[in-house]
Amino acid sequence: MVTVEDVRRVAAALPRTSEHLIRDRVKFRVGSIVYVAFSRDETVMGFAFPKEERDGLITERPDVFHLPRPSDQRFNWVNAWTAALDEDEMRELVVDAWRMVVPKFLHDHPATLLTRDE
Repeated sequence: MVTVEDVRRVAAALPRTSEHLIRDRVKFRVGSIVYVAFSRDETVMGFAFPKEERDGLITERPDVFHLPRPSDQRFNWVNAWTAALDEDEMRELVVDAWRMVVPKFLHDHPATLLTRDE
């Protein structure tokens, strides 16, 4: 099971990340772009993810991943049950989501290199 604190440790090491509490929901963002957000009860972690790949992810593991609410499906976003994620998978998802919202020159920042090619 993954917690907000687990994600906070990963996100804190990623350049330009800031944490915000918005309407009782913890969100991590770069500038004004949110790349990870939690439900109020912290049982769901939403994260930036390519729209064209999300159906495959959800179909492959429907016990872990699911679509956001219909009004948010226009965004590059997927949700995961925090109880179904382990720390390694969460780290990969968070770093990949962060990479979607930062300039390309930051992609190889030392904090992110641990998740590549493992």
